[in-house]
Amino acid sequence: MSVRTVLRLTVTMIVLVLAGNAMGQDNLQKYFNDAAVKVKATANPEQKREILNNSLQTMSTALDRVESSALISKDDRAGIDRFKASLQEKQDELMGRNGYERVPDAQLNAFSNYVVQDMEQAERMVTISLVALLLIIIIVILIA
Repeated sequence: MSVRTVLRLTVTMIVLVLAGNAMGQDNLQKYFNDAAVKVKATANPEQKREILNNSLQTMSTALDRVESSALISKDDRAGIDRFKASLQEKQDELMGRNGYERVPDAQLNAFSNYVVQDMEQAERMVTISLVALLLIIIIVILIA
């Protein structure tokens, strides 16, 4: 193989990985954004709380399942653990557990926006490989 062919293959692979990673992150953002839209469309505060809690719990369950997979590297496990810890903090705050004050009913719409924004930032801070990200998305789709 010529150097030119190897270089083209390498560039193509990098572009495909970056595109796949962006697609995976977009799907996770869409998942949390869809939950926020449902919360805002619901009038009953208990239903809002349930929607938020279920979406956070579904994501946590998906992360648990992906983390137990043999395909996941040690670095991915560390990233998943950080992501799960962030999700657990949101659930604790939502429900008023583990030293957190429960989110007031009147602030559930704002809290759903906060969760979306915080998870978008967490995705940038926590590095998870494309394989792990795609597994998370598949499991969330299967659970939901």
